[in-house]
This record gives sequence, C-alpha cells and structure tokens, in this order.
Amino acid sequence: MSAKRTTLGLIVGNRGFFPGHLCQTGREIILKVLADEGFDVISLSVDDTKYGSVESWSDAKACAELFKKHREKIDGILVTLPNFGDERGVADTLKLAGLNVPVLVHAFADDPEKMTIKDRRDSFCGKMSVCNNLSQYGIKYSVTSLHTVDPTSKSFRQDLRDFGGTCRIVRGLRGARLGAIGARPVAFNTVRYSEKLLEGSGISVLTLDLYELFGWANRLTDSDKTVQKKLESIRRYVPTEGIPEVSLIRMAKLGTVVDKWMADNDLNATAIQCWTAMEEFFGVVPCTIMSMLSNALLPSACEVDIAGTVGMLAMRLSSGRPSALLDWNNNYGDDPDLCMMFHCANLPKDVFVDFKMDYQEIIAGTVGKENTYGTVVGRMKPGAFTYARVATDDANGRIRAYFGEGQMQPQVVNTFGGYGVARIPKLQKLLHYICEQGFEHHVAMNPSQICRSLDDAFRNYFGWQSYWHGAPE
Repeated sequence: MSAKRTTLGLIVGNRGFFPGHLCQTGREIILKVLADEGFDVISLSVDDTKYGSVESWSDAKACAELFKKHREKIDGILVTLPNFGDERGVADTLKLAGLNVPVLVHAFADDPEKMTIKDRRDSFCGKMSVCNNLSQYGIKYSVTSLHTVDPTSKSFRQDLRDFGGTCRIVRGLRGARLGAIGARPVAFNTVRYSEKLLEGSGISVLTLDLYELFGWANRLTDSDKTVQKKLESIRRYVPTEGIPEVSLIRMAKLGTVVDKWMADNDLNATAIQCWTAMEEFFGVVPCTIMSMLSNALLPSACEVDIAGTVGMLAMRLSSGRPSALLDWNNNYGDDPDLCMMFHCANLPKDVFVDFKMDYQEIIAGTVGKENTYGTVVGRMKPGAFTYARVATDDANGRIRAYFGEGQMQPQVVNTFGGYGVARIPKLQKLLHYICEQGFEHHVAMNPSQICRSLDDAFRNYFGWQSYWHGAPE
C-alpha cells in the first residue's frame, strides 16, 4: 500500500489597507513550497478574487464553495497571511465551508529594512486577530513553531510536514474501522477498553468470534487457489526454513480468511486473540499473518489490544510507515535510560535488521512446540523512533495518551522473539508516569519522529488528555 498524498485547502488572507502586492508574491511563494513538500492544493485563483486572496464576504463565500466542492479531497486548511489579513474573511470562509478539518495559521515575517507603508506586512499582529476570531467561532486550529516565519525556511517546512501528519491522523482516525478477532484473553485485564469512548472519537470496532474464524478457515482445502496464493506470499515475505508444511498451510488459511473479512468490512486495522485458543484449537500462532498486515500498513495488535491498535494506526497514518506493538519488557543493565522493548513476535519485517519465522517459546511449554509455529523474530533496526500509547479511561469518561521519542540501539541480546534495546531520555520519569497513571504494558512504536503530529492531533483536535515525554519547552 502507498500513502495517499495530502491535500490542503489554501486561504491567502488580505486586508485592503495593506500592500496587496505582498499577497500576490506571498501566494506564489506558498504554492511553490507546498509543491516542493509534496502537497496537493485547492485554492482560489487570481481570476476568482483579487490576488486569489480572501478579504471580503463575497471572497469568503467563493472560497467556501470551492472547498465544499472538494470536501472529500481536502485533509486540512492552511491559512497564510502575507499581510495583516482580514480576520473575519478567514473565519467566515471556514465557518461556511464546514469541513471540520485541521487548520494551520501561518504569518509571513516582516523585514526590518522594509517597514514603510509600501512593504510593511503587520502579519505579526494579524495572526493574533485571525486566531482570536477562530476561537470566537469555535474553530480548532494549529499554529507554526515560530509566530512569524519565512515559508521557504526549514522551520516552516517542518511545520508543514508535522501538520500534514496531523491531518492524516485526524482524517484516518475519524471513521476508522478496527476489527477485534476473538475475546480478550482472561489473563490480560490490561487490554480492556471502551468501545463507546472510541466511537465518540469516530473509531468503530467490529468483532469476530474465533469460532467463526476457525470454521471458515477449516472449510478451505489445502489446494484452494486463494490458500496457495497466500502460502506463496508468506514464503516471499519471511524465511521459513525448518517450519513444517502443515503449519504453513494453516497460516495461509488463517491469512486468507482474515484478509477476506477485513476487505468485506473495510477494516483499517485488527487486534487478534492469541493466548492460547489459537494454538490449542488451530495449531499455529497468528504472528506471521499479523506481521504481514502491519507491514502492508494495516496495523495488527495481539491480545485483542484495540486501544494499542489505535496508537499503531495513528503513527502509521502520520508517517506512512509500518507500526509495531511491543512490551516495555526489561531493564538493560544498570543504565537508567536503556530498556528492552520486546514481543514474541508479530512485528512488521520493515522494523527488523534480520528476521526469520520461528515458534513461540513461551506458549510452546503449555501447548507443544508443534502448535506454535509462526512467530517473526529478530532484532530491530537501530535509529530514531516514536512510541505511543492510547488508552480509554472508562472511570473518567475520556481517552488519554502518552508519547515520546527515542533511539533504538545496535546492541545484540541472546534472546528469543522480536526485540530492540532502546535509549529514551529520562526513561525513569516516563516509567514512573506509566505506573502512576495506570497505563498498560503495551506500547506502539514507529521508526519515525512524529510527536508534534501526535500531540496536535490527540490534544488539539480530538481533545484527548495527552502527555508528551520530553516535549520541547
């Protein structure tokens, strides 16, 4: 799967008392920067309004109609102020369009050498007025890192990338459809969640009983074309040396059924029961199938951890890269900022340095090795990553989250499963927070740095209680 290009609606603010030529050149600069950064743009043309900007009520109506016409395409709105801008024109446009998408407010910076009436912008002040009006209208919005900023600068380009991630998270989670396959394992109270709270944020959960899953899978013959096709995709995906053919066939049948159920129900992600009905009554672990789904940008979490899946999906939406679900699992020696992140494992292969298919050593002691083939094991790639946990706080009727960034280290550990040694600044503070707030032991990770997008989307547009560990001041 490839990530869809992000489309922004563009509002160029103008106010007649200020130099109009700044709107003309400002619009041209902004459009070039957006094109350079890979955004598609919906905006008024210079034939529609003066300079293609919004200043009057009629301009606002024209821009709103244009946005409504492209409602399904627009992921977010960029408001740019080459001069002071008409505060009411911007707010009226957004109110009339009624898109309910993220809005980024940007203001051009003045040049202290050009402060005469001919070239003075006053966008510094105009931005405050626009934000004040958006607040009055009840329209949620984001702002750039710097109050005023040259749109060709690195700072603004990073703002755009972060805002693009915010837009993708908001659009993707609103209307997301998650599949819960099987019941929560009785020993895992930690993965309890509220479907109703998730639905309040636009996230729906569809359930499937393991009885149905196994029933559909057992109806398939070994020679079925769809099964054979899935079997070949498994062999292409991961080294399977030493894995019994009967186990591979079972995985292929399982994967065929899950794929069809997801397609039939337009699902974006899944969470699957593993311990231990899958092994006892079907004879494999689902890890390979889940790894393949996550690697194809359809996140899949184990132990029916639907809330964990939400974190995986949010990060996948922002970065366009596969997410994994891990345990905060072990200390690493006596370094307080190092820990082992581990699962047994269903991680997407894109996060591994090296990997292979194996059996699940923990469950094998209970149900037998022959019933536990299908894990995808190895060491995670060194490099920067973001971690995140979403949880439903049922007692207080809210959704909450924490997130932060770290560096996966190159250390090799003699262990089973999928693992990485992670360095996280002030890790002990984070661990205290997790325990004191009663968060789960599961955490989603993504090989990217996307905390600003997560913070903006979760806190600003969904209203979730959020903690950014290591947030910049």
